[in-house]
Amino acid sequence: MSPDDEPFDLAGCLERVRAADQAAARALVGHLHPMVIRIVRARLPRRVAEEDLTQEIFLKMFTRLTQFQGNVPFTHWVSRIAVTTCIDHLRAQKRRPEFRWSDLSETEAEMLDTVLTTDNAVQAGDALAAHELVHKLLDQLKPDDRMVLQLLDLEQKTLAEVGALTGWNITLIKVRAFRARRKLQKLFVDLKKKERA
Repeated sequence: MSPDDEPFDLAGCLERVRAADQAAARALVGHLHPMVIRIVRARLPRRVAEEDLTQEIFLKMFTRLTQFQGNVPFTHWVSRIAVTTCIDHLRAQKRRPEFRWSDLSETEAEMLDTVLTTDNAVQAGDALAAHELVHKLLDQLKPDDRMVLQLLDLEQKTLAEVGALTGWNITLIKVRAFRARRKLQKLFVDLKKKERA
């Protein structure tokens, strides 16, 4: 068995990081990087470089390491830092001015028209356009609304998983998701009305 096959000794690594061992700090970042980069890529705010955001998350992790009490697994604690850092960046961005039908590509406009006027499923070839359209519309929502829909509907997380990542209770998640879906539906309808005007 090679050293690469051995399980990562997280507890030992954390102990060495707390003793200012730079090699252990690099090993910890290397161990957590795949998880953190997945979170960042799924929630990357506009105009923010993914590596900058990833570095900010690791900086927060190291500066708050004394706050980690071990009540939750360390990876959950770091996930929560990553998610809240992304939410903070989304909140800091100024909301885009009005989103108009003319902001859509021809394919996206057709996709929106199909979604609003038929019950047919999206064709496989239109999946990319649908993905881009969803993200353009999600960008119009407040950061918390966008986050709850992204976690529940796009990433298929459970209510408990969303609660663990965000710190929100189940009731708040349900209410926020309901309201966010209504706002998203209103965006759809408003875009279609403007297109017909």
